[in-house]
This record gives sequence, structure tokens and C-alpha cells, in this order.
Amino acid sequence: MSEGSRASSLAFGQVVIGPPGSGKTTYCHAMREFLGRLGRRVAVVNLDPANEALPCPCALDIAELVTLPDVMGSLGLGPNGGLIYCMEYLEANTDWLQEKLEGLRGHYILFDCPGQVELYTHHEALKNVFAQLAKWNFRLAAVHLVDSHYCTDPGKFISVLCTSLSTMLHVELPHVNVLSKMDLIEQYGKLAFNLDYYTEVLDLSYLVDHLASDPFFRNFRRLNEKLVEVIEDYSLVSFVPLNVQDKQSMRQVMQAVDKANGYSFGDQEHRSLEALMSAAVGADFHFTSTLAVQEKYVQSQDKAVEEEVMDL
Repeated sequence: MSEGSRASSLAFGQVVIGPPGSGKTTYCHAMREFLGRLGRRVAVVNLDPANEALPCPCALDIAELVTLPDVMGSLGLGPNGGLIYCMEYLEANTDWLQEKLEGLRGHYILFDCPGQVELYTHHEALKNVFAQLAKWNFRLAAVHLVDSHYCTDPGKFISVLCTSLSTMLHVELPHVNVLSKMDLIEQYGKLAFNLDYYTEVLDLSYLVDHLASDPFFRNFRRLNEKLVEVIEDYSLVSFVPLNVQDKQSMRQVMQAVDKANGYSFGDQEHRSLEALMSAAVGADFHFTSTLAVQEKYVQSQDKAVEEEVMDL
């Protein structure tokens, strides 16, 4: 195959992963609408055999191949075992997936994946499917969604950092970690630190000290220190804040993903040199996006304090 024909056959997309309830399906359909307004031809592919209540029709649904209820009923498996079986079945039938995806060439693909964490930290089936997609000239980035409410609990946030790091190392794709549902963060309680502390994953020793103030976690200080050391030694984990209702927030996530999977450097869209450099370098994008959310969060906290004072 010539270099020119090979380049023309490239397909770009995202594999959207994360724990249950993190907003993967909502993200996929919000991103499809957002990218569609920019002129991209976008298709959503549902790879979650447990996702029966899809908000919008998908271009391709794994239910055509296998469904979780059928597996659980015929094999007597629980939800977790059934999902693993479904992913192994998909891995064994990648020819079906390849045939279906051929009809979507020319589209930017959003793969809506299952919510079982073990599939991205331990199990090999989905990892092998992603590797097969790469062999078919798909240039993918993993978008790992994490619910922003974990920021309000230091212990859970350390767990999220460990899970994110493990996922990045196991999946072996360009990776963008996203704090989803940022529009709801003020409902979860007051943050111990500024929002940029969590998105940029700054000096985690402060988080360990904060945990030590809790009598329960005080007994596990040494363990938390070692976990934090592992996270900081790799220095890979950071987060992009996301509110799917906010166009600017969606744009910031899009730029991060375009840089990760190489779409920024292609000729799929006409873009100025300034726009290209903005997406490629992205020097200020974490700061501006985080600052906007931080200001809204602080204003919400100040308003709550004012209301409490008025009640007194």
C-alpha cells in the first residue's frame, strides 16, 4: 500500500472508558453532537452489552453480536462474569467488528465501552480489541471518565488516581483522564483544596496530611504515603474538567483528545496555523478551563455561606 493511500485510510476516534455511572454514554452523545456542529462525520459504536437503554440510536451496537442478559441466562453467570465473557466473545469475533466498521470508514468513531473497571486494569480482552483496531489503521485515544464527586473525599481520590494510573499502563493507548459532571461538583460538598490541585495532581503529600486528620485513615498513613509515591513516581495522571452542558468545556476536552490521537495534525478539517498550534501545544488550556470551573465553584460556596449567615 502506498503512503498516500495508507494515510487516506486512517480513521480517528475515542474509546470512552471508566467506572459505572461516570457518564460515558452521555459523553459519547454530547461529543457526537458537538463534533457534528464542527462538520465532522461522527458515529457512535456501542461496545457495552449491558447498555440496553441507549438515549440515541448508534451506528453499530454490540447487541447484534451478543447481549449480557442472554449470556447470564444461558451460562448462569453474574453481571461481572457475563461482561468478561461478552468481551472475550467480541475478541474472538473481531472479524464481525471489522466488517461492520468498514461501513463507517470516513467517520470519526466514538466507542462507548463497558463500565467494569477490571476490563481496563487486569483483563486482556478489550486491550486486545483496541490493539486490533490499531492494526486496522484506527488512531485512537482512551478517554477515561471519573465522576468529579471523588474529589470531595481524599481517600476515594487516591483510589481514583491509582485506578487511572493502572488503566493507563494496561490499556496502552494515548490517554486523557476526564473529571466528569463538573456542573454538579458544588452539590458534593466543599473541596479540601483548589480545583487545580485535583486536575493537575499537585503535591499529594498535602492530601496524605489531610487524610491523617481522620481517625480511620490515620492508621493507614504509611500505606497512603506509599500509594502516593507510586502515583508521583510515574507522573502520568492529570485530569481535564468536563461539563457536557458547557461548549467551552467540551472544546477543551476535544483539543486534548485531538492532540492525543493525532487528529490535530491531519488534514481532515481546514484549520488555521493558530488553531493547529493551540490544539497541539495546549499550554493554557488546563489553566483556563480549570479557572472557569473554579470560579463558579467558589461563587457557589460563597453564596452558601451568605445564606447561612442570613439564616443566623
